[in-house]
Amino acid sequence: MTSPCLKRDNGLASLAMLRVDLRELASGPVDTQAELAADDPLFEGLALGLAGPVRVGGRLQATGEGRFYWHGSLATLIGRECGRCLQSVTVPVTADFGALFAEVVEAEEDAVSYALPANSTEVDLRPAVREELVLAVPEFVVCRPECRGLCPRCGKDLNAGPCGCPPEPDQRWRALADLKAKLRD
Repeated sequence: MTSPCLKRDNGLASLAMLRVDLRELASGPVDTQAELAADDPLFEGLALGLAGPVRVGGRLQATGEGRFYWHGSLATLIGRECGRCLQSVTVPVTADFGALFAEVVEAEEDAVSYALPANSTEVDLRPAVREELVLAVPEFVVCRPECRGLCPRCGKDLNAGPCGCPPEPDQRWRALADLKAKLRD
């Protein structure tokens, strides 16, 4: 069965596999690699802002009867707005993870990451890739650590220089300023 995730490089099929036939595990662990386009149907409905392909690699191995462990990694780029100055920024995202696939016995459901139907003939790694990518994408990004952001009053980008707004008075001294004004009167 050919995976819809196969990608062709220079006319040759790459080693892209995200669905592994369990018979392949009879001769030992199976290495998996794939490069998924940003518009791959696997990522449909996710507002991740992928700015490049998602490169996935890993190794699937049997760990017992009906149990399979996949140690995988992924790398991609996302496009977001800086949370301080709203400039566009591209951020690398990487993740290293493990996923357990098993034919579930009720007593062990908590230990299984992904349940397999009884008598499965293949392991589909795509749900793990989707979930781990969502977990790896940072919620808040900045263009650089020293980003000064926008002025909260006029909205000017403070990275380009100071704005013309007068400094905000420190509210902790307000009571003292009020007392000073009363004494003048």
